[in-house]
Amino acid sequence: MTSVDRVPDNIVQAAYTAVHTLYISLFGSPADLAPDDAAFALTHLRPGPVLDLGCGPGHFTKFLTNAGVPATGIDLVPEFIAHARATYPDIPFELGSIRALDVPTASVPGILAWFSLIHMPPAELPTVLAEFHRALVPHGPLVIGFFESTDTIDPFPHKVTTAYRYPTDQLSEILREAGFTEVDRLHHPATGDTRPHSALAVVKS
Repeated sequence: MTSVDRVPDNIVQAAYTAVHTLYISLFGSPADLAPDDAAFALTHLRPGPVLDLGCGPGHFTKFLTNAGVPATGIDLVPEFIAHARATYPDIPFELGSIRALDVPTASVPGILAWFSLIHMPPAELPTVLAEFHRALVPHGPLVIGFFESTDTIDPFPHKVTTAYRYPTDQLSEILREAGFTEVDRLHHPATGDTRPHSALAVVKS
C-alpha cells in the first residue's frame, strides 16, 4: 500500500475538528438517528457489549446503552470525545483510532462502524476490516453504515472531506474476503438532498 492509498488519521481528525460544533448540532442526539437504522443496528448487536467505532458525539453509543446494549464509543476527534463524556458521563468514551484497536484478540462481542469507514480509501479497507476481524469473538456481529453507489466504488466530495460510496454487493464481497458472512442488509434510496445509503450486518466467520 502506498502513501497515496492511505489517508492519515490526522487528516480526517483535523477535518472533523474544523466542523465539530456544526456536526454535533446536526447529528449529536439519539433523536437524530433514523428509526429503521437504529432498529437494524440494535437487532444485530444485541446483547453486546459493543464497540462503537468512529462514534462521533456519542449519539449511537447512547442509543445502544439506553436500549440495554452496553457500548463504548471510540473516536479520533478530541472534541467529539469531550462532548460525549460531558453529555453522557455514565458511558465510556475513548480517544483512539479504528485502525488499531487496543483490545485483545477475539475479545469484542460486537462492533458498530456507522459511516466511520467512508473516508478510508478502498485500498486500505481490507486492512482495517482485518483488525475488526481480529478483535471480534467468533461469530461476533459487525454492523456497517455507508453511502451506496450503483455500479462502482465512487469517491465524492463529502462536506467534511473526500468520502467513498460502495455498491452494496461489492462491499459485501469485500467483507466476505475479510472473513465475514452477511446476514442482513438495509437500503435507503435517495430522497431530496439525502444520498442513497445502506447498512450491512455481518458476522465473523
